[in-house]
Amino acid sequence: MKLIDSIVGQAAGIAAIRRDIHAHPELCFEEVRTADLVAAKLTEWGIPIHRGLGTTGVVGIVKNGTSDRAIGLRADIDALPMQEFNTFAHASRHQGKMHACGHDGHTAMLLAAAQHLAKNRHFDGTVYLIFQPAEEGGGGAREMIKDGLFEQFPMEAVFGMHNWPGLPVGSFAVSEGPVMASSNEFKITIRGKGSHAALPHMGTDPVPIACQMVQAFQTVISRNKKPVDAGVISVTMVHAGEATNVVPDSCELQGTVRTFTLEVLDLIEQRMQAIAQNICAAFDAQCEFEFVRNYPPTVNHPAETAFAREVMAGIVGAGNVRVQEPTMGAEDFAYMLQARPGAYCFIGNGDGAHRDIGHGGGPCTIHNPSYDFNDELIPLGASYWVQLAEQWLARPAA
Repeated sequence: MKLIDSIVGQAAGIAAIRRDIHAHPELCFEEVRTADLVAAKLTEWGIPIHRGLGTTGVVGIVKNGTSDRAIGLRADIDALPMQEFNTFAHASRHQGKMHACGHDGHTAMLLAAAQHLAKNRHFDGTVYLIFQPAEEGGGGAREMIKDGLFEQFPMEAVFGMHNWPGLPVGSFAVSEGPVMASSNEFKITIRGKGSHAALPHMGTDPVPIACQMVQAFQTVISRNKKPVDAGVISVTMVHAGEATNVVPDSCELQGTVRTFTLEVLDLIEQRMQAIAQNICAAFDAQCEFEFVRNYPPTVNHPAETAFAREVMAGIVGAGNVRVQEPTMGAEDFAYMLQARPGAYCFIGNGDGAHRDIGHGGGPCTIHNPSYDFNDELIPLGASYWVQLAEQWLARPAA
């Protein structure tokens, strides 16, 4: 691997910052301490900052030369509302909060790149360092954009990166097109008529109506959308009844829908609503249908993806830049890619062998209480950020 020497030399200090962030996790839009730490480090290194976009976002501005060209690099800074099982020294000190997705590591990699860029300005233009809050369900990217991110900091392209457990350390994965799915939620309330369970003919039982509805939803996946188009409907919650001898008045279904395109999402929402309303009508029940679109699909732009792949290959070799297999997980970097060209990549976090004594008994996968970011990635991820920025600003403008 062709790592940048100065970044390697500072990696231990950045790893200490990463572990401090891990020990003090903060949930979406509450990342005050984390934002303060990021702002303090950028200021210490002579990087001007802007605060407050998306409530707790921080943007660092590294300029050099006279060019008005600019590139954006983004890291997310929030944690998850879950209890950590690890007991090592940097385990979470806050009950019910944990950096279980590696955003502490993402922040650290971008800080390491910032430190190098501030001291070694081998580029002509501007690098915007975007430390984004509230990726885990809060839509922090959307909120930063609403607050004027791209108007205040105009950039040609924006790039993001996420650690990926199971992908070997020393490797990347990036591909054009959809790489993460849209995230959407539904809530359906079936209003029937309660009765004694021994006299079901006196009421309208919402439970068998719900059962038919759950089964019918799967025909949307198997019979309405094209087989080559990806889509998932998962009914994950069913709530009805309070006693074994009472037919309930209502039954509530909740769940999630995931797609890689908005066209398939439109189809699924329309068909689900029609099925829900008409099944209820067929059984003389009332239907309340709610469908909330959270994050759109994360879709990488072809030219920016190809550029990122070339940069990665120059660092780890072409054989270690893998095809990015799309996942039905969601990511609010999607909003940034809707507003600007760019690419979102994965960096290998390994198989968990890096974890210190004191880790939990579970696997080192994201959103797992035994997860921990692999600090070995810090110099690699930071070297990628620096090389990406320098090479982007060195090439002719599009």
